[in-house]
Amino acid sequence: MASKRALITGITGQDGSYLAELLLDEGYEVFGLTRRLSASNYWRIQHILDRITLIPGDLLDQLSLIRAIEKSQPHELYNLAAMSFVPASWDQPMLTGEFNSQGVTRVLEAVRVVDPKIRIYQASSSEMYGKVREIPQTELTPFYPRSPYGVSKVFAHYITVNYRESYDLFAVSGILFNHESPRRGLEFVTRKVTDGVAKIKAGLTQELRLGNLDAQRDWGFAGDYVRAMWLMLQQEEAIDYVIATGESHSVRELVQIAFGHAGLNWEQHVVIDPAFLRPAEVDHLIGDASKAKAQLGWSPSVDFKGLVTMMVDADLKRYGV
Repeated sequence: MASKRALITGITGQDGSYLAELLLDEGYEVFGLTRRLSASNYWRIQHILDRITLIPGDLLDQLSLIRAIEKSQPHELYNLAAMSFVPASWDQPMLTGEFNSQGVTRVLEAVRVVDPKIRIYQASSSEMYGKVREIPQTELTPFYPRSPYGVSKVFAHYITVNYRESYDLFAVSGILFNHESPRRGLEFVTRKVTDGVAKIKAGLTQELRLGNLDAQRDWGFAGDYVRAMWLMLQQEEAIDYVIATGESHSVRELVQIAFGHAGLNWEQHVVIDPAFLRPAEVDHLIGDASKAKAQLGWSPSVDFKGLVTMMVDADLKRYGV
């Protein structure tokens, strides 16, 4: 039997790189959609470049999506490409909508036109819950997004539901809560903290500037979460799932574990900077993944402390400490 083929948009990102590894391990032929950038952004997939096929394309360009699907002829399409950094969505709200809302519509439309049998995974986000209506959040919790990013993801979520119900596509959304790794971008708070700890330990700086230490998130390991994406597309029925650890931790706890692991006292280095406070904060995100556990047999393998120490160790190694 010929191997399965998968097309991943956003393959150069954190999730895309872990998903590509997983699919290669499962025997897939893997294709990745990449935007033309002035500087290469392949550091996360450098070690598997010889095993995957990259296709130029952009969520803003419908024709490029159609061509990429025609070229790769995938059985599964994972749409992970997005403007993914929440604070930046206030600076570029229109562009955020173009990528995260209309970009998803273009992907769905391209699949419908080229081959409606392709199974589609859409990356939804816990940021859709925003000002939460209930704790913990499930698949049925109403959305109340608190950023242009969150709003754009709600549109993407419902347009995916719409195409599933209108055109009988196998299209699912995973409502993933925060998931991190050593491959996380430096602008995200978890990586900002672990990179900051490593820099301080290496003697390159003395302080780390942060915003709201009381903000709480449900943080898991990206490697665990891409497995859930894959499992969703292996089911008989197209169903949306919340993927989360079900545990909530504050930025303060993250800081304490990270600095403590490197033998540092965080209170001597962390500076609260109002510049990093959001216009509208999301206070308490915590997901209930019991449906995914029951129906997909999925559960996280890395706990919060394990995640933070894994990231600190990777950053210490990067700075040669």
